[in-house]
Amino acid sequence: MAIELTSSFEVVDPRFRALVFANVHLERLATGCRWAEGPAWFAAGRYLVWSDIPNDRMMRWDETDASVSVFRQPSMNSNGNTVDSQGRLVTCEHRGRCVSRTEPDGTRTVLASHYQGKRFNSPNDVVTMSDGSIWFTDPSYGIDSDYEGDASPSEIGARRVYRIDGSTGSITVVAGDFVQPNGLAFSPDESLLYIADTGATHQADGPRHVRRFHVGPHGDLAGGEVFAQCPVGLYDGLRVDVHGNLWLSAGDGVHCHAPDGTLLGKVRVPETVANLCFGGAKRNRLFICATSSLYAVYLNTRGSRIG
Repeated sequence: MAIELTSSFEVVDPRFRALVFANVHLERLATGCRWAEGPAWFAAGRYLVWSDIPNDRMMRWDETDASVSVFRQPSMNSNGNTVDSQGRLVTCEHRGRCVSRTEPDGTRTVLASHYQGKRFNSPNDVVTMSDGSIWFTDPSYGIDSDYEGDASPSEIGARRVYRIDGSTGSITVVAGDFVQPNGLAFSPDESLLYIADTGATHQADGPRHVRRFHVGPHGDLAGGEVFAQCPVGLYDGLRVDVHGNLWLSAGDGVHCHAPDGTLLGKVRVPETVANLCFGGAKRNRLFICATSSLYAVYLNTRGSRIG
């Protein structure tokens, strides 16, 4: 008989048991946010940075002493964050309506703020590729009201996914058929790109799913079929482990899907989950931003990339 897992886990498919530990519990590391988002792990400093969007600040949790502090305020209503190959923080800014990078000396560089002369809506989530390119989503959440940014009409008039070329800095549209593109993540070999659509926030029967695209040699995308539908809440932020499993934020916790699309199991979280990332010395600790709090749980797998 299989060993019973703690109440932190829900097994849907037997394969999930190989990815979790029987004696591990979900831990709450910090609380007091209004909407926690965009966690990013900095291995060199052993700390995690995440966004608290309505409070216009970024927070920092230190692994060495478990302390919590304000990393940056104001933060331009920052949302998604990631770490590039040189260890620099890359951030999506709602109020700045741009993607920015924090340099080693602390200065802020704007990487993308306009497309064809028009301002972005409110860049939401971001991921980097090994070729140096930066990929980000641009829904309307930051301009829909003054709660997470500045209320404003859309200049672009569309909600798309963009790519910033790592060599030239040129910006191209890679996907445009979304209602509200949101979280995104590459497969371990970067041949696939998964993108969430949270369009149900704006349409009664809108999408609440993740789509899968095939990545071409020049950054072009093909396919785009629905990979998984969210049964509870919305699939928002996501990450991929070294085995190609997707770990997706949802209304009742974190859902784990196998590369074949099967729901394997869940990490139960008592708050609605917005985003997550792998971190820790072995990249086997899943950090979870859920509404007002930051949680973490150790897994028997590792994240496929830093940040």
